[in-house]
Amino acid sequence: MDIREAIKAWSIPGNDITIFHSLLLGILVTLVSSIIAWPAAYFISRATPAVQRWLDIIFLIPFMTPPYIAAMGWILFMQKRGLLEQIMPSAATAAVHFFSLEGLVLVMSLHGFPFLVTILKNAMLEIPVSMEESAAVFGASLKERIIKILFPLLTPSFAAGAFLIFVRTLSEYGTPATLGQRIGFSVFTTSIHDMATLAPIQFGSASALSIILTIICLGAWYLQRVSSGKGYDFSGRTKRTIVQYDKQRVIPIVGKLFLLFLFFCSAIIPWFTVFSVSFMKLLGKGLALSNMSFIHYKDFFFSHSNKAMDAMVNSLCLSFIAACIAVLFGTMIAIYIWHKNSKTAQLIEGISLLPAMIPGIVLSLGIMIFWDKISLIIPLYNTKGILLLAYICLFLPFAIQYTKAALFQISPSLISAARVCGADSISILLRIIIPLISREMFASWMMIFIVSLRELVAPSLMAPTNTQVISTFIMNEFEQGDVSLGMCMAVFCMILTLIIFLCMNIFTDKKHRQQKYHI
Repeated sequence: MDIREAIKAWSIPGNDITIFHSLLLGILVTLVSSIIAWPAAYFISRATPAVQRWLDIIFLIPFMTPPYIAAMGWILFMQKRGLLEQIMPSAATAAVHFFSLEGLVLVMSLHGFPFLVTILKNAMLEIPVSMEESAAVFGASLKERIIKILFPLLTPSFAAGAFLIFVRTLSEYGTPATLGQRIGFSVFTTSIHDMATLAPIQFGSASALSIILTIICLGAWYLQRVSSGKGYDFSGRTKRTIVQYDKQRVIPIVGKLFLLFLFFCSAIIPWFTVFSVSFMKLLGKGLALSNMSFIHYKDFFFSHSNKAMDAMVNSLCLSFIAACIAVLFGTMIAIYIWHKNSKTAQLIEGISLLPAMIPGIVLSLGIMIFWDKISLIIPLYNTKGILLLAYICLFLPFAIQYTKAALFQISPSLISAARVCGADSISILLRIIIPLISREMFASWMMIFIVSLRELVAPSLMAPTNTQVISTFIMNEFEQGDVSLGMCMAVFCMILTLIIFLCMNIFTDKKHRQQKYHI
């Protein structure tokens, strides 16, 4: 696409509205997520370490729930004759306010705020308690200590997290495709998807919008990198933090109520709705006990046509293979970067991490267009192979980052000692490096498996005809088929995601315990 074609595509009527909608949504979601995250992080940081570990897991549940499933749960809960109206008939008017820009911002904020909470909470725990003690000695109230000490010290971490929330919002497809489409609120991702999949196909216009989206996201990433470098150094101060100072300290009642309400809205409502709808024989009859049945689960597992099981098998196989290949290549790249540490290695690292900075829909569109152009030479287009390739390209940075972090913790003296004892490069790799980074490799495999299993954008763009995966099956059943059957698949996806996530936490905790006693 040359410059004139790009300018022509950018000037298509309606594109300016799409750009405005996307930027407005990104700003509003970042703002609301920040309003939610600040008090949540403050209250969690005031808890004991044991309570913090549980709260970290609990508040990552909404983050680990696929956003399009959470949005579907909220839609079914808030719509006319939805679960909220059945439980509280007086709340029927709430649907009018929910199906609006405010509702869209709320749902996306409830999904993204845990990410910002984690960043702020970890930064708060690094602030020495002596700084608050000194302010209190000089007569500063709690409000003054928060405004004049906590806020300035946390600004770099907050800026980094806020930029990431903004980029994630611009790149998100699932929630705008479910809730946003219902209220007629088009954004970058939904417009690009429609241009690339609905007749008449407009690859040029989709590419033009993709360029704009990419420029905005890369600009935000650059600002995030700049802001993250302006932190505060506490290395010369005592490391006695608030939690270390008072292990018996508890979260105040107001904080407990706030965190409970937040968890209820971000996790309980969507999970309760999805589970309830999956058991309903008829959606219109609601929560009546006589309307509850396992009939949809019976169809899900034992139906003769069994499109659900086919979609599940497709997702499990593709995710498993993609995770294995991504971890293999990611480990090779990370070892090369760690071993060489040259400009060439830095260039390779930068190229391999580009998918983490480019919105998923843009990368998926580029893969689709490229393989469509060369389909006569390499017939990969419209096969499961292109979907597998998309998963690997999208999630390769996970494997590189996990493995690289582990590699740079290996002492060079181990490698030197092995060489002195006569070990060759292969022996060092197999007997020293791989065993030391195996836990991170497995953690990255599980993370890639999770995100591939729930991926929506790539399959909706590139899945072959009559081939479905978990995400597209749920979307199709929700939009035009059996909603309850789609929610059965959503329950499977959510439970599997949660189990794998808990396994990751167990491995992480075990590693920390081992490192604690490592000399």
